Amino acid sequence: MSQQRRGQVPGGQRLRLRTLVLLRWTAIAGQSAAIAAGHFHFGLQLPVGFCALVIGTSVIANLVSAFLFPPNRRLSDREAMLVLLFDLAQLAFLLFLTGGLTNPFALLIIAPVVISASALRLRTTILLGVVAVLLLTLAAFAALPLQYADGRAIYMPRILEFGFWLAIVIGILFLGLYAHRVSSEIGAMSEALLATQMALSREQKLTDLGGVVAAAAHELGTPLATIKLTSAELIEELAGHPDLQEDARLIRDQADRCRDILRSMGRAGKDDLHLRRAPLGALLREAADPHLARGKQVHFDLEPGPGGDSAQPLVLRKPEIIHGLRNLIQNAVDFATSAVWVSAQWTDRRIVLTIVDDGPGYPPQVLARIGDPFVRNRRAEQPDAARPGYEGMGLGLFIAKTLLERSGAELSFANAANPFLRTEELPLRRGAIIEVIWPIDSLRSTGQGALGENRPNLP
Repeated sequence: MSQQRRGQVPGGQRLRLRTLVLLRWTAIAGQSAAIAAGHFHFGLQLPVGFCALVIGTSVIANLVSAFLFPPNRRLSDREAMLVLLFDLAQLAFLLFLTGGLTNPFALLIIAPVVISASALRLRTTILLGVVAVLLLTLAAFAALPLQYADGRAIYMPRILEFGFWLAIVIGILFLGLYAHRVSSEIGAMSEALLATQMALSREQKLTDLGGVVAAAAHELGTPLATIKLTSAELIEELAGHPDLQEDARLIRDQADRCRDILRSMGRAGKDDLHLRRAPLGALLREAADPHLARGKQVHFDLEPGPGGDSAQPLVLRKPEIIHGLRNLIQNAVDFATSAVWVSAQWTDRRIVLTIVDDGPGYPPQVLARIGDPFVRNRRAEQPDAARPGYEGMGLGLFIAKTLLERSGAELSFANAANPFLRTEELPLRRGAIIEVIWPIDSLRSTGQGALGENRPNLP
């Protein structure tokens, strides 16, 4: 990933040859129409023969491309650069023959640079931009002037010519940078959303697998109990046959072992409908469970808010909610110095979850971008050894934010303490703070009566 721009197809092969060929056919048609209109309708004296020769080179290039290469071929970064350089040179030479900057179509020299900025590497776009500016400058000083039928030349005032040149150069810089930035953000967002989908799919598969294993444990419980009971009776009846009695003991021990293995592999039972909902505290502890033994204290504080029921609300155990909360708690544990506080409060209208740590907090310069993909989300001085396996790409918070927002939550990120306080003035809960707010109807399980028959959890 570090060797190529995010969102780019491996090897830089993003542009199809067919796309550039179609764009070139469009350019050929437009150039031919402009030359014909200028010569026959407006009576301009144009070097039609040379113009036709320049346009013909593009026609030949398209025909050669169509015959030698499959239309769905994707060009490497270098190949696409050469194609766009050819288009730049062809357009610049055509401008040289038709008045240079006096020709209003000089603006089209921006097009190859914008195409490169949208699909190719930054260094390729910079090279094409420099070549475009050089060719434009050359056309401004050495172009053949446009002439009417009576031989009168058309000249633009120098200040307007300079202004037109400057406007095109600024357009190359601005549109190139803008297209590159937008393309990079779209690519990064697409890749991050793919990572989100993969994470959710993995969480769902783990949940389903746990259900399958637990269903097996539930279904095999009776036959294993029968085997154990029968083997125990055989042990008593075979008291006078030590060899056979040892075999019966082995059968009983192996039945116990099978029971223990199945019990350790899954704890959820069959696809038990009761396990699709859980008290809020149980959900939070399940999400935090992988990070409770990492050397940091995780404190849970749950209490009803104004108008809230004294009993914890039953909430849905959705994989996306568990995975999203787990990522938030992981982020807090990763950066905490010694402790993390997970607080929840509920009313009759909403559930508010707050996660605070005693770490360094978020840097002010990236606080507004927390939750975007590929943004490093804590202070740079945090040693990597404290976060083994973490790449610092901001994907964890992005995935959590995306998954939890899909469940109806609103997330906000802030620092718990004033950054201008001295160390001795900082409160205990001084690190990053994440607040997650759900409308209670979007998270609370509404089932109160019988849930129905359990169903096999098939893969």
